[in-house]
Parts: sequence; structure tokens; C-alpha cells
Amino acid sequence: MQEAVPRRVLVVEDEPVINDAVAERLRAEGFLVDQAYDGPGAVAKATELEPDVVVLDVMLPGYDGHEVCRRIQATRPVPVLMLTARDDEADVLVGLAVGADDYLTKPFRMREVVARVRALLRRVDRAAELAARPTARLVVGDLVVDTGTRRVTVGDTEVRLTPTEFDLLARLAAAPGEVLTREHLLAEVWDWPDASGTRTVDSHVRALRAKVGAHRVRTVHGVGYALEAGS
Repeated sequence: MQEAVPRRVLVVEDEPVINDAVAERLRAEGFLVDQAYDGPGAVAKATELEPDVVVLDVMLPGYDGHEVCRRIQATRPVPVLMLTARDDEADVLVGLAVGADDYLTKPFRMREVVARVRALLRRVDRAAELAARPTARLVVGDLVVDTGTRRVTVGDTEVRLTPTEFDLLARLAAAPGEVLTREHLLAEVWDWPDASGTRTVDSHVRALRAKVGAHRVRTVHGVGYALEAGS
């Protein structure tokens, strides 16, 4: 299905074969696609072109994908799908910490890249719609989630979250104490209708805990997560 209004995607990958394959598939799906092959080039193109989504490899010449993500997010927040050759949780958590919204481990299927990009764009559109509505404040103990301004505070301290972390926290805060399954969170936060990305949920929960306090998000093993008031 073609996009009604073409959205721009920047593909950053130093392997030309992979870069071209991802770019060609996204173009075939109706996206406007630009390509970069190293860290400095990626930052320059992201600044110049202002893409709607960045597909970003971790291992790049110049400086790595984490540094690229940090720099482009400091200038203008943009959804980032990181590509990593290692199924290493530490590597994934670093990516999430510098502002990545999602990740894929190589090798991956092109249709999964397309699905993830579309899901990121739907979440951006949904966030814009919510921001236009009257502000709602979700309060759980000393944690406050403002869905209108998309700000989070713990006590008197503001906590900076990625768009995905915010959406995850807001969904948990909407039902404090209720255990939400990974599959439920994937469907509502990531807009994925299947259970293929449950590890993605776990990684984002770990990143979220590091920012709002590990004690606030309770794990129910084999089921999912619940947000608690904490102490």
C-alpha cells in the first residue's frame, strides 16, 4: 500500500549492498529515501533533509550509530530504527539510551524493516493527535505523566524519555497496578499485532526503569509488567 503523503526515510548503513537493498524496498513501498554510508554523512543529511524516520546501523565509519543518534536527536527529535549485528542486550540498551525508538538484529527480513518503519510513523502521528487534545495528567505516586506536553516528572525532577519510552510509560500509568502482557503492550504501544517482538518490550522496560526507578515497574514473570506507585 502506497503512502498517501510520501514520508522521507534516511537509511544509514556502511555496507552498500545492505544499504541499497533497504532503500530499494522502502522506495518500492512508496517512501522517499535518502542514503548515507558513514557517521558524519548521516548527521549532515539528517540536518539538511529532516527525515521522518532514520534507519541507522550501529557499526559505522567516522563515528558509530550511537553517536549519530545522539547528535541528530539533540538537534531535532526523530524516530530511529537501529540495526545491530549483535544480539547483545548491552548494545541495545545503549542505543535506547541515546534516543533510538526501536531496533532490529541482523540478519533481518526486508518486510520487517518496512513494518517497523510504518509502525514508527503511526506512533508519531498518534502522538501528534494526542498532543492536540486536552491535556491529561496520569499520576501514580510521585510520578506524573502529562500526555498533552509529553512530559514526565518524578517528584520535582523532569525525566527525559524517548517517544517509545513515553508511550510505554503512559500506557502503564493509565492502568496502575494492572498487569499488562507483553503482547498487549506490543499491540498498543508498538502497533504490532503479533508477539514476535516480546524481547523489544523487555529491553524498553529495562531502559525505562533506569530513568524512572526500577522499583516502579513490576515484572510478573511469564506474563508482563505493571506500574506501581513505588515508595
